[in-house]
Amino acid sequence: MQRHVILPTLQEFFYFIFPESVGIYTDMPHHRVEREEGQWTTFSLHFIIEGKGYVEWEDDVYTLHKGDAFLYFPYQKQRYYSSKEEPWDVGWVHFYGSRVKDFLYENGFHSNLWTLHRWAELQELCTVLLHEAEEYGILHPSKLSSLTYAMLIEFMSYASPLTPNRGMDASDRIRKLLPLMQQKACEPFLLEEWAQQVGVSTHYFCKLFRKSISMTPLSFITLCRMQAAKKWLTEQPQLNIKEIAHRVGYPTASYFNQRFLEHEGMTPSEFRRLYNVM
Repeated sequence: MQRHVILPTLQEFFYFIFPESVGIYTDMPHHRVEREEGQWTTFSLHFIIEGKGYVEWEDDVYTLHKGDAFLYFPYQKQRYYSSKEEPWDVGWVHFYGSRVKDFLYENGFHSNLWTLHRWAELQELCTVLLHEAEEYGILHPSKLSSLTYAMLIEFMSYASPLTPNRGMDASDRIRKLLPLMQQKACEPFLLEEWAQQVGVSTHYFCKLFRKSISMTPLSFITLCRMQAAKKWLTEQPQLNIKEIAHRVGYPTASYFNQRFLEHEGMTPSEFRRLYNVM
């Protein structure tokens, strides 16, 4: 379920803080947000009520669970999304104010990933703010401002930095995915589908893959194909090179020969002769 309200931006600003939008999303496995650097102009505070999701930050993917939160500053690049297996329930508010950044920095809030020692009150305030915006819109601006300020203070009062080791979950899942990738290596290689298996973007899938096993996904697939090719070259003498090329996922014998030569230093036919397979 998706509940949110987007409010008009105040041109004459008398408040320390004011909401741009507020919402609570529940059971949304396909909830995903990708914003480029410089695109989003307000602060963005999210907290996880149930389930789990992921935040991509500085070349790592962090898994967030119930009681975790993330805070983006204006103009920062944003990448976050729900787990498909355990969809998150998430409350959030986007807000602005000319002195909010200094206020956050002065109190040590200059990072993005947090965990909350208490979060029920934050959820209650978010629900109240959402209800106010749904029922009355912009009619009570001072109440909207005070509720947003209360949410921010509640968050700041009980937040501590998320520990770095919480970001290892995606790397673990990549290592667990390797046997399946090896099994399906001779099928057409679709990077997007493998990234979806881990629940990350293709860009971060490649980064995490290289970090996990020191090679790219395509390099791993190629090694698996070479292993399968050697098996068929030595154990299936009745198959010609073209047939083996198709079996290991290459459209033509010439391309298969090229890839095999690059990896093994000889052609498939030379490899067969080396093992006395004619």
